Amino acid sequence: MKTAAFLKAPSATSVKLINFTRAEVRPGFVPNTWFLIVSGTKPYVNMTVELSPLIYVRQPEYWGIEVIGRLPGIGIPMTAPYSVSIPLDGILGTKGIEVIGASKRQKIPVPPVPTGASSKKRVAKKK
Repeated sequence: MKTAAFLKAPSATSVKLINFTRAEVRPGFVPNTWFLIVSGTKPYVNMTVELSPLIYVRQPEYWGIEVIGRLPGIGIPMTAPYSVSIPLDGILGTKGIEVIGASKRQKIPVPPVPTGASSKKRVAKKK
């Protein structure tokens, strides 16, 4: 199937974007490797949650990664927590990633900016 035909194909009804409450990037064991970890509450206890990278022709600034829920038949309407992860090898934008859920999007720079870090460098004062 060619790309244009693929993009015109009807969307699946058993797969939907779902909400997430937390998304973070963590370093891997090998230098310059990163993992995205996303967590939240799924609306059906038997729903499978996955992270699905978007397809690009050219590397974007922030690579979109969708949080999707898949139901295998009838959904059991009881909420349950979820946590999913994906290695970011080959799916990094020039600045980072963008996590895409049902009701929000979150851009995350990769490598992550340390907490409390500012863009200004501290200069030690001489006494």
